Amino acid sequence: MTEHTSQTISKGRTTQLQTFLEKINIHNARHLFKEEKGHPRLLKIDEALTHTSAHLPRNHERLEFLGDAVLRLAASEFIDRNYSAMSVGERSELRAQLVSDRWLALVGQQIGIKEILITGPKASGDQSACKTLEAEATEALIGALYECFNDLHAIHNWLKPYWEEASIAFLADPHKQNPKSALQEWIQARGRDLPKYEIQEQSKQHGDPKRFFYKVLLKNQFIGEGYGGSRQEAEKAAAYMAMNKLHER
Repeated sequence: MTEHTSQTISKGRTTQLQTFLEKINIHNARHLFKEEKGHPRLLKIDEALTHTSAHLPRNHERLEFLGDAVLRLAASEFIDRNYSAMSVGERSELRAQLVSDRWLALVGQQIGIKEILITGPKASGDQSACKTLEAEATEALIGALYECFNDLHAIHNWLKPYWEEASIAFLADPHKQNPKSALQEWIQARGRDLPKYEIQEQSKQHGDPKRFFYKVLLKNQFIGEGYGGSRQEAEKAAAYMAMNKLHER
């Protein structure tokens, strides 16, 4: 575990955080976070990157709560600037993808946030909770950056490339990330009975990416299956497989 106290940050941790901030495109991070007496801004970043499992006085929860609201606002601005012709409904669908836990975990994985996140031994050894840790820490970091600068500029600089990539994938997907609705529309258009979903809870462990298992049946015939950390994720995975299978026929 990285050296850490409630009031100060070690020299090694300071360098580690400054290097990390520069890596995610926070311009002049060493200057902005080095000249302050007591490192008040850096303390906020350290707070965001300290998980509750470490049982330290400062942890990510407060900033994760703030980051949730900040992320929605910043994503809304991104959509307004880049997709102004979209309808309100389409904007809502796109924003749902750009603020989802899945997207947050993916960003966290790509920037290596787990490598700099302070966790307790139990959490750090729980591979099934990895995506949850990455998503929570990424959201907390968003909240911390907003508190540091009192605006969204740094957040846009950091997240814009990830939003652009996710938006392109979303718009290129004929199912628009909603395969359950697409499956239902496809089946109804052909005058068939609606599909049936069967669910099994594989485990009780929060954060387990295979906690839920869904099957899709059409006239009692198996057409798809999927796993997910939530019921919704598993259901979407099963519907997506079913859509692909039906299109192959």
